[in-house]
This record gives sequence, structure tokens and C-alpha cells, in this order.
Amino acid sequence: MNSASSRSRTLKAVGALGLAAATAMLMTGCGQSSDSATSAATSEAAKVVPQKQTTSPSATAELTEDQQERKQVLDATKVTFDDAATTATGEVAGSKLVDIDLEGVDDDDRDESPSPTGTGSPTGTASPTGTASPTGTASPTGSPTGSPSASPGAEGPVWVAEVAEKDGTIHTVRINAVDGKVIEARVDADQDADDKKETADRLAQATQTPQQAAKVATEKKKGTVTSVSLDDNEGNGVIWQVDVVGSDWKKTTFDVDAKNDTIVREETDND
Repeated sequence: MNSASSRSRTLKAVGALGLAAATAMLMTGCGQSSDSATSAATSEAAKVVPQKQTTSPSATAELTEDQQERKQVLDATKVTFDDAATTATGEVAGSKLVDIDLEGVDDDDRDESPSPTGTGSPTGTASPTGTASPTGTASPTGSPTGSPSASPGAEGPVWVAEVAEKDGTIHTVRINAVDGKVIEARVDADQDADDKKETADRLAQATQTPQQAAKVATEKKKGTVTSVSLDDNEGNGVIWQVDVVGSDWKKTTFDVDAKNDTIVREETDND
């Protein structure tokens, strides 16, 4: 009896050990299966959901071509409009500013915009002096540079000004927009008596200075003045047409009454 009882206890112990081992193996197998399934699911999800981009496009990449050109020229420009205007009038004794423009900023706009007078600019040159945009190509001065590029050239950005004597004779003055030095000053050769009279008449009507008009424009929109031009207001007196480029590199054109500094028109170019 003692021998049989002993064998029974041994068999029970072995059976218990075997059951425990089987249970352990089953649990291990389940864990591996679960981990494998989770890993596979994560891998498949990664294929479906793309990785989130952590880099954002640069501010320059979001600018239009015109805005990039404005930024390029203005970043290189150190001389302000009013300083350039003072330099230009100082070149010709007793003269007054008629037109000033920063070359390379919206040059194409001026080419596409015919002069409101239908006779070209007051100088008789091919360039309009009162278009709704800052200019540079076939510059308002009729300068010998022809069609300036839309970016600063070898000499850097340039202010091109037209100043007129009391009789309306126009002089072109080109000023380096980095150091403020005069590059060229000359009398426009293609003026006739009618051109001179038209310019003189406009200047006589303009009781407000271009600097005053620019101040009115920049009080309405903070930014940099890139062009100021005296023009006819469709038979209703004269206006100073002022272009301002804001921090968003968009250009806004203001028509400012040259007698009372009232803004009569405002237009923003979103390009």
C-alpha cells in the first residue's frame, strides 16, 4: 500500500509540473502573437498615414514674382525717396521735382500703362509720369539705360528723378540709391515748347509738395515710397501719384490731390 501510494503521489506531481509548463508555453505564445499583431498593425498604419511634415515653406517661397523683385530692390536700397528728391533738385538751381522712381520696382507696370495725357510724359519722352504704378523701364527720365532689369544692376539700385526749371525744362538726375551720389544729370533733349508749358502749368497748380503727398500716403499705409509723380487728374486739377510698398511687399498706389492733400484714389496691387 505504501509503494502504490508513493507512485500515485509521484504521478500527480509530474502531471502538475507538465500542466504548469504547458500553461507557461501557451502564455508565452499568446504574448508573442499579440506583440506581432500590434507591430504588424502599426506598420500597416504607417503606410496609410503619411509622416507629418515638420518643415514649413519659407516666406520668400510664398511671395509672387513681383513681390520678390520689390523685396530684392528695397533690401538693397539705403537712400529714401525724400533724400533722393532733395539731391535731385539740388543739382538744378531753382528746380522742382516732377517725377522720381526707384528703378527695378514694378517696371513692367509703367510700360503697360499709357500716359493719361495721351502725349507721353510732360517731358515728351515715351515714359508716362502719372501711371498708377512705380516705374523704371523706359524710365520716367528717358535715361539711356533703356530697359533696366527688375533687380539692382552693377551700380546697385538707382533713383531716377525728373526736375523742372521754372519754364518747364526737364532735367534727368540719376542717383545711386545706396550711397546717394549723383550718377548723371542732364537736360532732356526731346522737349518742345508745348511739353515745357504743360510741365510748368502743372507745377504752378501743385500747391502741395511731393513730400507732403508721400506723408499722406504713408500715414494711410505704412511702407516705403518707391515712386512719386505729378500728373493731371483727368481735367480736375493735378495729383501726386504715390506708390507705397508695405511690409507684405504689396504695392499700393495713392492719387493725392496736389492742392489739398486729399486722397482721391487708392489701389493695391496684390501681385
